[in-house]
Order: sequence, then C-alpha cells, then structure tokens
Amino acid sequence: MKGDLFSSEHMVRPAVEPGMSVENSKCIKYAVDGEMLARQGAMIAYRGGLQFERKGQGVGGMLKRAVTGEGLPLMTVRGQGEAWFAHEAQNCFVVEIEPGDQFTVNGRNVLCFDASLAYEIKTVKGSGIAGGGLFNSVFSGHGRLGLVCEGTPLVIPVSPQYPVYVDTDAVVGWTARLQTSLHRSQSIGSMLRGGSGEAVQLMLQGEGYVVVRPSEATPQKAQQH
Repeated sequence: MKGDLFSSEHMVRPAVEPGMSVENSKCIKYAVDGEMLARQGAMIAYRGGLQFERKGQGVGGMLKRAVTGEGLPLMTVRGQGEAWFAHEAQNCFVVEIEPGDQFTVNGRNVLCFDASLAYEIKTVKGSGIAGGGLFNSVFSGHGRLGLVCEGTPLVIPVSPQYPVYVDTDAVVGWTARLQTSLHRSQSIGSMLRGGSGEAVQLMLQGEGYVVVRPSEATPQKAQQH
C-alpha cells in the first residue's frame, strides 16, 4: 500500500516505556502496564489485553456532580497493551505533576491520567454563586495528566506584582499557590446599558501560571461536556 497516508508522518510509533506520551497534536497514546484512568468515550483505538470499565463516582461524587454540574465521567483501563485517546480533534498536552504539586483544571479539559494521581472536585475560592458555580478538578500526587484544549493554549505567568484576569469560560487551569477571586470589570451603569459582555473575570494572584484557551465555551459546548 502506497500514498501519503501510509508515510512515517501518520504511522504510530512503538512505545519505548510504559505510560503516557503524545502520539501527535490531536492524540495521546498510553502504554498500559497495570491501570490508568481516562475520560469516558475518549478511547479511539487499542491493541493488547485491555479491559475498560466505567468508574463509579460514589454517592458523594454523584451529589457533587448534581449540584455543581461539573462532571468528570471516568473509565478505568486495566491490563497490558496500548490505547489511544482523543476528544473532538482537540489539541493534546501532557502535564507532569510532582509530589507537593497541585494542578487545578476544568473537567472538560481532562483526557486521561496516571492512576497514581489523586483528584477531587472543589469549589473555586471566591467564586460564590455569582460565578455561575465555578468548580474544577484538583489533581495532586506524582504522575502525568493528559489534557485537551480547543486551539493552542496560552500559558500566562502570574506574579504578586501582576495578577492575571481571565474569562471564566476560557480558563483551562492553574498551578498551586495561586489565590482566586471574582473581579467585576464593569460598572453597574454599564451593565444596565447592555455592557460589553465581559462583566466578570476570575482574578488569580500569587506566584504561578494560568492556562487559557483561545476561545470561550458556548452554551451548546458546555452542555456537551
């Protein structure tokens, strides 16, 4: 068989070690030797002896999901083999989390992660009811986290001298030691006149990084995720 489709550009590469790697800009490969977790429905291909099981959230997890709307529906992948994960041809990235680190990320951006990582859904501090219910997944431990993003993300440094203000629909995640609060950038008079459409942002202060995608979630997209 000949043609550009069968060139080395599109051919999968053999895994050199167990774990997660970026196969290409739209797909993450995981060489499974034991157990890992992934977003339900994200597996696009696999080979070897692998089993896929829906991961229950427990009563507490279901209550959080019902109240917050922040769902992280997961499946457990067990066995030995290779699996490929993707979501709507979004760009894929890998984050290395080390002991003592924490990475807060929107559930819609999670693709897969090592079983050695712990995660929980938390309220974004300072968001309150006015933030429309801002809840994110906080990852900690030691391992790799695979993320998806619509477009190429911006990684913006945050320092005590220069806090960063981000649209709540565009934020992907942020590193530990950043404090969050809501910032209102419009006056009441401007809001009554229709406003600019950018009334409230999430303010991040401290020392670290915030990751932002170059688009905002539309109501249709938010419901799909």
